[in-house]
Amino acid sequence: MAGAFPISTAKFETMGIRSIQNTIISKSISGKKLARTVDNQRFGFTARVITGKRSDIYGSLMAFIMKQRSGKENFTIIPPDVQSTKGTENGTVRVNGSHTAGDTTIAMDGFAGDGAGRFKAGDLITFAGQTKVYMVVEDVTSSSNASTVTIEPPLISNVSDDAIVTYNNVNFTVHLTNDVQEFGAVGSNKDGDVLYQFEFDVEESL
Repeated sequence: MAGAFPISTAKFETMGIRSIQNTIISKSISGKKLARTVDNQRFGFTARVITGKRSDIYGSLMAFIMKQRSGKENFTIIPPDVQSTKGTENGTVRVNGSHTAGDTTIAMDGFAGDGAGRFKAGDLITFAGQTKVYMVVEDVTSSSNASTVTIEPPLISNVSDDAIVTYNNVNFTVHLTNDVQEFGAVGSNKDGDVLYQFEFDVEESL
């Protein structure tokens, strides 16, 4: 692990998140579609950092990228557009009972209140002891401070009873996907300082 992304993601000019899932699809003689997944789902994204001077942010950013040794090292980053839940939950939510790899419905308790919209479809969560990020795919309604939450992808490893669920400031553990990282000079400001721009692609490390 080579640290956390060194600058505020508020300085991202653009960011696009994507889901990566490799599948093999074929057809039987009768024309029936046959499909299977060949690896675990992971998230990736492309981000562009705002134009700035080397003395502002690009010196520390260049050094951090060098420390990654292309895609050899992993680092953590919190994408700005998905860092907070869209639901109303603000309590300490925990897993209720143990769950095994492959599960997509996770019993949870500890919700701060009851009613609809505790989590919203599209919210991202992680479980204590794991780095994999999962997406809530259905709105969550709690009753007696508990609910069953549907996620994708299926769990890639077991989750223990009482594991804390993180739903705000969700850290992605990622690696760079390109061997060449270019800090492009895009001009200069009125004082003659060179201005840089940097775009990078990362993929979740499992």
